[in-house]
Amino acid sequence: MVESANEARSSGRAGRWKQTGAKLFPGIAVSLLVAVTAQFLSDHYGAPAMLLALLMGLALNFLAEEGTRTKSGIEYSARTVLRLGVALLGARISVDMLTELGGVMILLVIGGVVATILFGMVAARFFGRGWRMALLSGGAVAICGASAAMAIAAVLPKTDKSERNLAFTVMAVTVLSTIAMIAYPPLSSWFGFTPLESGVFLGGTIHDVAQVVGAGFSVSPEVGETATVVKLIRVSMLAPVVLVFSLAIRAGRLDADAPGGTRPPLLPSFVIWFLVLAGLNSFGFIPVSVSYLAEQLSRWALLAAIAAVGIKTSLVRMMEVGGTAIGLVVVETIFLAGFVLAGVHLIG
Repeated sequence: MVESANEARSSGRAGRWKQTGAKLFPGIAVSLLVAVTAQFLSDHYGAPAMLLALLMGLALNFLAEEGTRTKSGIEYSARTVLRLGVALLGARISVDMLTELGGVMILLVIGGVVATILFGMVAARFFGRGWRMALLSGGAVAICGASAAMAIAAVLPKTDKSERNLAFTVMAVTVLSTIAMIAYPPLSSWFGFTPLESGVFLGGTIHDVAQVVGAGFSVSPEVGETATVVKLIRVSMLAPVVLVFSLAIRAGRLDADAPGGTRPPLLPSFVIWFLVLAGLNSFGFIPVSVSYLAEQLSRWALLAAIAAVGIKTSLVRMMEVGGTAIGLVVVETIFLAGFVLAGVHLIG
């Protein structure tokens, strides 16, 4: 009888898993299809894959409407797959990368992240934006563009404008990052920077990793390698920044104006896994091949997640964000560039 009961429970769990999988599959499949299409177009035409995934997702908003078979899977992709992608970013981080730059340059990069977020909080008041948009845009600009925006959005209290603001921020930082990829390398040459200084400037100011790599290696292999290391140091700031935001929100210091918001957990599980993977990689427990696989899985997970975010977001509602939000992201980008530029000039 005991064996029969155990078999019945196992059969019941298997049935529930099968039912859940069947419910989520259509939406996840659509998100992945958009991600694959965006990557294909990016490879052949050079446009950022994140931006293409978001734009195509916006055009498919009808798939997230109530009653559609794809709604549940799209929501799952925008939430759980997103967190998976952020967690896997930790496998790229290690302590060794810090020793390659030196303490002064590391402090400059970290200072740029902190100063940009604080500047965003102040600037948001002048642009008439709330603290959520300040943290979302400031963190995205300061850390790692679209990836940071999605991670920060996951711990902010949810409102009816959350998806709209996330989609807008991802689009804005991706476009600005692409512009920076083209404009910043000639600027570093004009200032007469050394390869180390150019790498720190490009890696410390451009939002997305792909654009940092493109800008750095367009100058020289040495600049490209330095810029990539600097960028990964900024990525490593994602976990502590998200933790600080989460602690501040839970303490009620930022959530006073959000009676309808829901407080996130003290330390989200995806941040814990980010830190665990970063620690394992720092001690050499993650082989290079596994780290590369995790990087690829992270990239595809984030691409599918941003496609799902786009599908969930109404283009009409996103346009309601307004010009002040655009102005906020632009001035944050200019501030970060000015901060790192001044720091590199003074240190050099």
